[in-house]
Amino acid sequence: MDQPVPMSDHPSAARPLRDRMTVPALAFGGMLMAVMQTVVVPLLPDLPRLTGASPGAVSWMVTATLLSGAVLTPVLGRAGDMYGKRRVLIAALGVMVLGSVMCALSSDIGVLITARALQGAASAVVPLSISILRDELPPERTGSAVALMSATVGIGASLGLPLAALVVQYYDWHVMFWVTAGLGAAGVAAVWWAVRESPVREPGRFDLVGALGLAVGLVCLLLGIVEGGEWGWGGARVLGLFVGAVAVLGLWWWQQLRTRQPLVDLRLVARPRVGLSHVAALLTGFAFYSNTLVTAQLVQAPEATGYGLGLSIAETGLVLLPGGLAMLLFSPVSARVSAAFGPRVTLVVGTSVIALGYVVRIADSRELWMIIVGAAVVSVGTTLAYSALPMLILRAVPPGQTASANGVNVLMRTIGQAMCSAAVVAVLVRHTSPVDGAPVPTLHGYLLAFAMAGVVALLACTAALTIPRDPVAGDTRRTRGRTPGTRDGVMEGA
Repeated sequence: MDQPVPMSDHPSAARPLRDRMTVPALAFGGMLMAVMQTVVVPLLPDLPRLTGASPGAVSWMVTATLLSGAVLTPVLGRAGDMYGKRRVLIAALGVMVLGSVMCALSSDIGVLITARALQGAASAVVPLSISILRDELPPERTGSAVALMSATVGIGASLGLPLAALVVQYYDWHVMFWVTAGLGAAGVAAVWWAVRESPVREPGRFDLVGALGLAVGLVCLLLGIVEGGEWGWGGARVLGLFVGAVAVLGLWWWQQLRTRQPLVDLRLVARPRVGLSHVAALLTGFAFYSNTLVTAQLVQAPEATGYGLGLSIAETGLVLLPGGLAMLLFSPVSARVSAAFGPRVTLVVGTSVIALGYVVRIADSRELWMIIVGAAVVSVGTTLAYSALPMLILRAVPPGQTASANGVNVLMRTIGQAMCSAAVVAVLVRHTSPVDGAPVPTLHGYLLAFAMAGVVALLACTAALTIPRDPVAGDTRRTRGRTPGTRDGVMEGA
């Protein structure tokens, strides 16, 4: 298997500007991915009128991106490990741009949903970028770069909401997609110019059967979770989707264990340091998502409720913005903690801080400044946790499988977020009171949602504590071949 080549050995070592721009170019791509996922949110209330479609059909502009992203993230991660991470990364960003152009040119709901499904390919940007950083950067820079890359998810989401709200408020809604298409094209150009193709590959035949099986299983699972509240959790459609998911994913698991070159190396997943990291990712994704989801609804609630602030979408985005800035500021802190004590400790601290943030949210969710503080504390904890998860994966898998392994980790976060969305909706629907003749969630319902997320954060902390310790805390050296303290290119104890 090819091994990472030191930067000084590359022909491009004489081009320091491109070397310096590698991390910013990849981080820009990560923020674009998050922006693309959030820009449609301010449009949702008006899209039925603008497109002539039903609210249920319009909701698929979010659901389609979620489903395609969940399916394509591990698939494109595996393709990156096999065919070249830079190549697949540029392709993913290009498909994202194509989706934006389609949205900008059409008002037909079918075209819009298809375009949003194409944009789901951008979900693979972060795991592919993290794998490139491992291959290309010297060890002393990898931790901080990975932490920044992980933080781009929150930073981009915090920037995307107010940006989209302002564009929608003052311009035709198609302009928003032209803006994202332009930004996406700039991201493609930046990656093409600043990022070299990684020499680390794991050649072989792509597991098409495994990819199709995973796609069908994940679509059944996530569609049941996302639509369960609307269709009824005990209804035939939802139960049928869950039964189908169990059956298909069970067959997929059996097929993966018997394939010479599987899409996902399940034997690697079975290792405690990998499998428990995936469990922690699912729980952390659940705990993190409640912060954004509930805060946005809470501050927009009518003042007549006694707790709501009646803020607009744009004002809501500004409330969430300090959390995004906190993620940017604390990403280097998380890297230093991981370098000093290991990513396992960083994950434990991060999930604990998330739980603390929800304690603040429960203590006071009426005053605007306390809402901003509580949301920012959760964001800081998310930064610590999200930066630690890919580092745990990088230390536990061979260089040729970093993109696919991190793709699975991101997939687990996505499933956690989908589960959180369904759980929050279920809680809020059960705790409503009439305001001006319309049912509105009560403050008690919001506090229960915060408490639920806080408990899940503590469960994530427990999962983190069960992850085996690093052989040498703070050792971020990459292994090359068979060296002392390693086994098959993976640290002993992985």
